Amino acid sequence: MGYWRVPSPVLALLLLLCPPPSPACPATCRCSPGEVDCSERGLREVPWSLSTNTSTLWLSYNFITVLGPRSFPPLPGLLLLSLAHNRLELIHSQALLGLGALQELDLSHNHLTVLTPETFLPLTSLATLNLGSNRLGELEPGVLGTLPQLQALLLQDNPWVCSCGILPLWRWLSHNREKVQDKSLLLCRVPEQLNKYPIMAFGDESFRQCQETSLSPQHYIAFFIIGPFSFIASIFFCTFMGSLVVFYHSLRRESHCWGRP
Repeated sequence: MGYWRVPSPVLALLLLLCPPPSPACPATCRCSPGEVDCSERGLREVPWSLSTNTSTLWLSYNFITVLGPRSFPPLPGLLLLSLAHNRLELIHSQALLGLGALQELDLSHNHLTVLTPETFLPLTSLATLNLGSNRLGELEPGVLGTLPQLQALLLQDNPWVCSCGILPLWRWLSHNREKVQDKSLLLCRVPEQLNKYPIMAFGDESFRQCQETSLSPQHYIAFFIIGPFSFIASIFFCTFMGSLVVFYHSLRRESHCWGRP
């Protein structure tokens, strides 16, 4: 069976008349090769129509409050993401899936109060993380432990609660001083007597009471072993003492009866 062949000049003309589709660009954003700028567009969620070739995405100065599961389309080449100056209160544990190549993430000037270790788990290449100017009172070291390539961390201007709960974060900061930017700006907010006191100025002696009150697994094992035995021993002791009292009263009653004329 024969087939019809399109002459080369005709094929070239068709290609000129029908150019390949250009990479997607959200209607409200400005796009250039590899970069998408959606800043100050009044957005309440991440636009989905993003090119897979995007390497830089600006989403700052919008009204995004929540990043739900899979908030981003697959962006295997995304290196920089800015969500600064939004109203972020919650980041779902699966919100950042598909951003494994990301190297810089700016979440500053938002309303974040809690972050879980699962939040940044997909970001195995992240080198710079900005969490400044949020509402963080504590931060689990496990959150930072999921970022093996982290080189720069910004945490300034958060209302840190300088109680025993901040001890794990203080330990991490003490062992990773070279990664913490603007260490002098990490200030306590609560309690009032420590307001504006630098977190990095604490020493081991500052948390001595916290360490003394903390119980090790050996302590809990001892409690589970000694507790039941103490309970049983107390029952036997009470029974024994009660028997002695009854026996004593019986003897007194008998001696009183024998003493009558």
